[in-house]
Amino acid sequence: MKPSLLLSAWFIARKDLAIEFRTRTAFLAVLVFAVLGIATFYFAWDATAVAAIDLAPGVLWVIFTFSGLLSLQRSFGVELADRAMDALLLAPIDREAIFLGKALANLLFVAGILVVTVPSVALLYNLPLGRTLPILFAIALIAAIGLVAVGTLFSAMAANTRLAELLLPMLSLPFFVPIVYGAAQTTSMLLAGRPVAEAWPFMKILIAFDLVFLTACTLTFPYILEE
Repeated sequence: MKPSLLLSAWFIARKDLAIEFRTRTAFLAVLVFAVLGIATFYFAWDATAVAAIDLAPGVLWVIFTFSGLLSLQRSFGVELADRAMDALLLAPIDREAIFLGKALANLLFVAGILVVTVPSVALLYNLPLGRTLPILFAIALIAAIGLVAVGTLFSAMAANTRLAELLLPMLSLPFFVPIVYGAAQTTSMLLAGRPVAEAWPFMKILIAFDLVFLTACTLTFPYILEE
């Protein structure tokens, strides 16, 4: 009996997370990159020229974007060894479940990075988070869903190419622009103490992006595998 779509997706996500939990190499590498990137921006920052509250949102979401790319690179790379991808394709599960499982594992991976990077930026730049911290984490999660949906699809497309490390950023970065723009604008408004209602139009951009691209990427993924 073929398992349901969501159950199959959870099995695949759990497999990927178990592999990463045993090795921890990818997570630690991305985490070090993110922290070093934040520190580099901090030491290059001239506090007399740009206020911390103006610079920090851009730093946070630039680091978020490139850390996400590094984590997505490994998504289908782990399946290349021993032709494990062929076993997934032969398994009695829907092709959409493979995408959703990979995307879920990537989302949890990126969320783990965000748990470290958001407090790091807040600490270094002495940001007045206060009550805005839960909202900021919610924005980060919404942005991560869109990034993971697009990045997982393009990671599958680039996995079997010779220039996978170059092709994935080239394909993904143009689609990440609405995510970075909406998240950075929302963060800037919240840190400036403006009401959530003023940031809501930019949050709607993020939510609309998630809905459209998560659906489109899920439906497109089976055709990518055929190619």
